[in-house]
Amino acid sequence: MKISHFWSALMISVSLFACREKSQTITDLQSFQVVEIIAQEVPLSKEFVGQVYGKADIPIRARVDGFVERIHFQEGLEVKKGQLLYTIDDSPFRLDVAREQSRLSEAQVNLVNATNDLTRIEPLVSIKAISERDWDAAKARKSAAEESVKAATANLELSKVNLSYTKIIAPLDGVIGKTNAKQGEYVGRSPNPVILNTISQIDSIIVEFFLNEKDYLAFARQFIVENRNQRDLKSRPLELFLADGERFPYLGEITFLNRNIDPSTGSILVQSKFPNPDKLIRPGQFAKVKGVVDILPAAILVPQRCVFELQGFFNVLAVNADGMVSQKRIEILETYQDYFIVQSGLSAGERVLLEGLMTVKPGSQITPELVTFNSQR
Repeated sequence: MKISHFWSALMISVSLFACREKSQTITDLQSFQVVEIIAQEVPLSKEFVGQVYGKADIPIRARVDGFVERIHFQEGLEVKKGQLLYTIDDSPFRLDVAREQSRLSEAQVNLVNATNDLTRIEPLVSIKAISERDWDAAKARKSAAEESVKAATANLELSKVNLSYTKIIAPLDGVIGKTNAKQGEYVGRSPNPVILNTISQIDSIIVEFFLNEKDYLAFARQFIVENRNQRDLKSRPLELFLADGERFPYLGEITFLNRNIDPSTGSILVQSKFPNPDKLIRPGQFAKVKGVVDILPAAILVPQRCVFELQGFFNVLAVNADGMVSQKRIEILETYQDYFIVQSGLSAGERVLLEGLMTVKPGSQITPELVTFNSQR
């Protein structure tokens, strides 16, 4: 009887010890933060190298030839529409005006004489004092004199227009560049038929870039979807990054898509417009344009912190409901903010390790602490 009590007491002690050991093992599991994989709509952006142009880049040319007499502006500064820029020697053109004025006066005198002759002989026609031939000749001389006056008037106006071209004025407000013709230089005809200068409007700028066929197709398909939803894809903002890597503070929009893809390059021209109120950006600069080319309706996102590279492959440490850790290889499609977009290897709802990637080994067990990952971008 005593032996039976002894064995019962021993079995109870062993059971209590085993339970205590098991409880202690569960309690000793280390806690690590995990995040749940999410699926959400993600716009896919891409960067393109673009070239900057002014809203208007107007070349200034001499419309008549001659020597540059004076330059009336300061290079590199703003000019106003109608402002005098260049003066070309106008002596030959003033002489042309004087000559054409003289010819007009002569034609007007001839018209007066022809009119007077016709007036004098008109009464003689009814009494047949002159022949029909003389009467027709007098009328023809008057008509010819009238046409001569018209021709002389037109020639005079043309000479005055040419004289006005000796004063070259700004066609619009903008910033004028370096002059390509100096004072005293012959311009307008060989040997110097140069563009004298260029005026650019830069309160807003044009940035042109090219889409390859793949990006264009993704863009165009999305454009069709947006149109069905009565939204305009052109209104989706573009970002601009300058040569020093700084993001331009103003957003732009697509204003023009070329009608065809260039078969020699396999790309299509896209034109965009950005506000430039500070006039920081100048024509000729190169910049990177970043814009949305496609939208993934249910992209699988994993924080970049959760991913490590091993032997050229990307991996995560997945944690199941029991806290067991396993290593999973994933394929990455793109980056988005501080996430990776997963092409394969993970599904929405799975949990992956956020911290302790260098500490926790596959096959170990942890106590998962579910947290929400907040993007810092």
